[in-house]
Parts: sequence; structure tokens; C-alpha cells
Amino acid sequence: MTSPSHPCLFCRIARREIPAHIVYEDDYLVAFLDNGPIRPGHVQIIPRDHYPTFDDLTAELASRIIVLGQRLARILKASHNVSRAAFLFTGGDIAHAHAHVLPMVAATDITSRRYIAEEEITFRPIPRPSEDELRHVAFTLREALKGREAAP
Repeated sequence: MTSPSHPCLFCRIARREIPAHIVYEDDYLVAFLDNGPIRPGHVQIIPRDHYPTFDDLTAELASRIIVLGQRLARILKASHNVSRAAFLFTGGDIAHAHAHVLPMVAATDITSRRYIAEEEITFRPIPRPSEDELRHVAFTLREALKGREAAP
């Protein structure tokens, strides 16, 4: 489903044409740190092959993403001392099926426009962690995944 000329950003990350802070990879999936994280430790999980939306995924591939998401959620809850981690499939920004996993520090970390009272919402620029911070978080997650149950 992918080709060397495919312009998809996530396909290029999966082929390692674009650098990313990868925390997990196997023959089917790549998980890497979001470069504009909602919270430190925010990970994106993508299939190596290109599927435009999550409902295009095979059931087996979707299951692999969910199982890896559960593994990462347990690690993020422990490492960030939070009681919950969010897992969601999105598709509003990049047309390549992907899931987000992140520690939930505040109830509003993942929310819907339906819960926001103001008519006009303003956004500030996404804070970008330093390369050193991203390297450290990626290393910590990779090491923790090595110590957990077998891969999906």
C-alpha cells in the first residue's frame, strides 16, 4: 500500500525517511513520540502500510494497535503517576490511520468542542519539547516496553 514516492508524512516516518523519536516498531506498526504533545509521553501508533482512516484497517491490524496502546497506557500511567491514559484514533490532521496514547493529567486533555462554552476559541502555539527531552522520553518508553509482555 505504500510506495517510495508516496507523499504521506506517516508513511515517510515508517520508512525512516523522516526522523522521529521511535519508541516501538515491528513488521506491522511504528510508535513514536508526538512532536507537539498534549502531555509529555504522548505517543502516536501507526501501521507501516498506508490506510487513510482507521475504519480502513483490517481487524487484525486494529487489534495490534489497541494491544500496543494498552501496553503503552500502563507504562504512561506508572511513569507519569496518573490514574488514566487516553487512547483514541483520530484522522483530522493526517490521512493515515493513527492512534494517540497519552497520560491524562487533566480531564480536559482530550475534549470535544461540545463541552466548550465560548463561541470563539483561541489556540496558542503547541509547545515543542527539546530534542534532548524527546530522546530521553523515547528511551524511557523503549526500555519499559522491553520489560513488559510480548509485542502485539
